Amino acid sequence: MSAHRDMPADPSSVFARLSSDVRANLGFFSRLPVAAGADERFDLSRIAWATPLAGALIGALGAVVLGLAETLRLPAWVGAALAIAALTAATGALHEDGLADVADGFGGGRSREAKLEIMRDSRIGSFGAVALGLSLILRVGALAALAQSGFAFAAAGLILAGAASRAAALAPLALLPAARLDGAGASAGRLELNSLVAAALATAAVAFVAGLAATGFGRALLAAMLAGAAAWAMSALARRQIGGQTGDVAGAAQQAAEIACLCGLLIGGHAA
Repeated sequence: MSAHRDMPADPSSVFARLSSDVRANLGFFSRLPVAAGADERFDLSRIAWATPLAGALIGALGAVVLGLAETLRLPAWVGAALAIAALTAATGALHEDGLADVADGFGGGRSREAKLEIMRDSRIGSFGAVALGLSLILRVGALAALAQSGFAFAAAGLILAGAASRAAALAPLALLPAARLDGAGASAGRLELNSLVAAALATAAVAFVAGLAATGFGRALLAAMLAGAAAWAMSALARRQIGGQTGDVAGAAQQAAEIACLCGLLIGGHAA
């Protein structure tokens, strides 16, 4: 099965498919009021190639908020906090919830079954609270530091992080079997590896554009690669802890990748 099957050759049809697949991803990864795409069965493997593009749009929303904060001459850390808050609101804290559940489950459970049971609990424990706090501090702090190099640099970083981290969220779904028979991870199905590769190529394209626009291609590529490494590490941890993936693991991979990408853009000092 190909990730690009049924991709039309006519330019107008290609645009229609692009629009449909991006909207489907936004509907899956966010709470943005997007119109439904074509009437066909949801197939993550088919639309995965467009996941980074949808992530870039989510990141662009954060960039708009950051720009408004700069226009109002708010301090950099306040603008960064507002931008991260906007991203969290746009996704309904979907990824943050996954990170907290994974931290509680992996940190508090003694057996695989206990870990999975804790991850189902909607309440947040100590491990989850610490993980959420660290995630927010690292993202706000990294974004505020990026903003010191100028709005364009920080905005490009948000867009790249949005793209790379959403592609990273697909990694556990492709690399691991479902840890249980129900839940978001199981309902999404096992993602085809070629679909993950297509998402990685789309992320590289976003990195290229971000590099040309503001960050430099080498810095953008390094940040995207660090995001991928973070997703791989989360997948390896999930394999060891629960023998597979869940929707929470995908959310935790997104958070780890977003942090890695934003921090990766800071390596080597600020852009000139």
